[in-house]
Amino acid sequence: MKQHLLIMVLAVGTAATAVAVIYGKYHSRMLFHQAQSLEQQLDRLAVEWEQLLIEEHAWADPARIEHLARSQLGMVVPRADEITYLTVK
Repeated sequence: MKQHLLIMVLAVGTAATAVAVIYGKYHSRMLFHQAQSLEQQLDRLAVEWEQLLIEEHAWADPARIEHLARSQLGMVVPRADEITYLTVK
C-alpha cells in the first residue's frame, strides 16, 4: 500500500512539474512576443521622433520666420533712426 501511494505521489508530482514547465514555456513565449511588439513600437516611435525633429527645424528656420513676418504680419527691419536703446541704471 505504501508503495502504491508513493507511486501516486510521484505521478502527481511529475504531472504537476510537466504542467509547470508547459506554463513556463507559454509564459516565456508570451513575454518574448510582447518584447518584440514593444521593440517594433520603439522603432516606429524613433522614426516618428526623427520626422518631428526635421519638421521642427523646418518650422524654426530663420529665413522662413522672416518671410512670414514680412508677408503675413507686415513687419520690416527698422531704420537706424527708428531704433531706441535703453540703459539700465
